[in-house]
Amino acid sequence: MTSDRRVMQTVRAATRAAVLDAWAVLMPTQCSGCGTPDRALCAACLSALRAEPRAVYREDLTVWSALEYTGVVGRVLVAYKDGGRTDAAPALAVALRLAVGAALVAAEPTRVSGGIVLVTVPSSRRAWRARGFHPVDLLLGRAGLRGSALLRPRAGVADQVGLGRQQRMDNRSGTLVATRPLAGSRILLVDDIVTTGATLLEARRALRQAGGEVVGAATVAETRRHHPDIHRSRETD
Repeated sequence: MTSDRRVMQTVRAATRAAVLDAWAVLMPTQCSGCGTPDRALCAACLSALRAEPRAVYREDLTVWSALEYTGVVGRVLVAYKDGGRTDAAPALAVALRLAVGAALVAAEPTRVSGGIVLVTVPSSRRAWRARGFHPVDLLLGRAGLRGSALLRPRAGVADQVGLGRQQRMDNRSGTLVATRPLAGSRILLVDDIVTTGATLLEARRALRQAGGEVVGAATVAETRRHHPDIHRSRETD
């Protein structure tokens, strides 16, 4: 049986490669991580997206993040969010699912699925119009999870690109509001990238104001804070 399984795995791998090659002839593409032709994500870039969730902290909020937002990861996420490369969604969804799982275990070690609601951070109206989809909601769906839309943006928030830490905090303050009372709700925040944490901290504030308890957060990737007061990133929401 072991030999038969190996033969079947080899056949499936060869068949998948042949299908991808045929598809590449009909619909030429490039790897969104490195530009290699004929693959949405090449083997090397897929390997770079192998997730290892780790706990990081923004003030007193624990965030479980699957990847570091640099190199291949950064290029793939930017291409996915702002370049329409939704063909990277399956690989990114695996990373997000692992981060969410780690966060749930940390929040409730004895009962992973018990009563914790996943809440996504909403995109700005401008980002929604430009993209035509919500990046985090799409990834959750691909991961077999479902987020709840318990937050909505208020008008007037500027784009976060190029802002420093305190500017991000000031820019985000008061920009989100809960869609309904949340007394008794236990919530895990879910987003794509955490940089300064301004967005997640503002989301927590809005949810707490409505009576919810935020037990933590999970993201696909994290920008390491080597110089937290002056760091810049391409986080777009």
